Amino acid sequence: MDARDLADALPDGVVVADGDGMVVLVSALAGRMLGVDPCASIGRTLGDVLRLSNTEGQTWAEVNRPYDTLPTVTGTPEQAWLLPDGTEVLVVSTIRRPSLDAAVDQVSISLRSGRGRKRLDRERSDLVATVAHELRSPLTGVKGFVQALLNRWDRLNDDQKKLMLKTVASDSDRLSRLIAELLDVARIDTGRLQLYPRASDASVLVTRVVESVGSATSRAIELDIRTREDELEIHADPDKFTQVVTNLVENAVRHGDGVVTVILDAAPDPDQILLVVEDHGEGIPVELRQRVFTKFWKHGARGGSGLGLYIVGGLTHAHGGTVRIADAEEGGARIEVTWPREQPAT
Repeated sequence: MDARDLADALPDGVVVADGDGMVVLVSALAGRMLGVDPCASIGRTLGDVLRLSNTEGQTWAEVNRPYDTLPTVTGTPEQAWLLPDGTEVLVVSTIRRPSLDAAVDQVSISLRSGRGRKRLDRERSDLVATVAHELRSPLTGVKGFVQALLNRWDRLNDDQKKLMLKTVASDSDRLSRLIAELLDVARIDTGRLQLYPRASDASVLVTRVVESVGSATSRAIELDIRTREDELEIHADPDKFTQVVTNLVENAVRHGDGVVTVILDAAPDPDQILLVVEDHGEGIPVELRQRVFTKFWKHGARGGSGLGLYIVGGLTHAHGGTVRIADAEEGGARIEVTWPREQPAT
């Protein structure tokens, strides 16, 4: 395999020039990016082949001057440049000298598509926008009520004070939940999620969630346990399992309609239990069901951070379980979670 074949096998485009600034190699991918013929480019000047420009119209060769750098310079860091068609690419180069007192004898340039970087930038922007939007509303409420209490304490009766303090407490809880969600997302993404699993009673944990969420909403939430409670012992971090159930039930309350039904049953696999949360809303179209478990996915105009189901998927899979979306028998969404009874084999 010669140098050209090796360059063509790389995931990035490659352009190599000799000590005189003449191109000696252009990989197939680099040729497609730059809009040049790799074979016809051999022997042309680097500036002619490497047709990259910045927003000010300067070329890569003009800005970096690889043949006129200090002897200690061995390359250029990653930079964003524009191809002739306006597409952004990330460019890094290596400058080679036989010795510090010798002239440059080779310049190698690598070109990588900037789409991945743009996707990451969009995700970061989505994160900032989500955090800003979700924090602003409760913070505004907290600040407004605290300021009113400070300025009008003597003129407010006890019922008014109690109402304001309850609102502040509720908004503070909302902030705490959002921060906890963001931390969980970061841990799931980086593989640093810490679990403390042990034998737990799923019926007890789910009952607590149903009672807690039910007390904070006017929507009816029904719990249907279809197997003996002594058969509902699971291997789980109780806090994480509770978080999964809470996110599912709250999601059904927020985005669904009618009665929310929570079902606990034996799964087809005897080593698992089945948790189902159903509502009587419009359901989730088949073409959107995979996107539901991605970060910042939102559908409709009923709010939320867009992180709840992403966390459900991450925590469930971390325990060795599965989660899928189906249609409820009477319409609406049906989310099924299988959860292991015992610690999965490693």
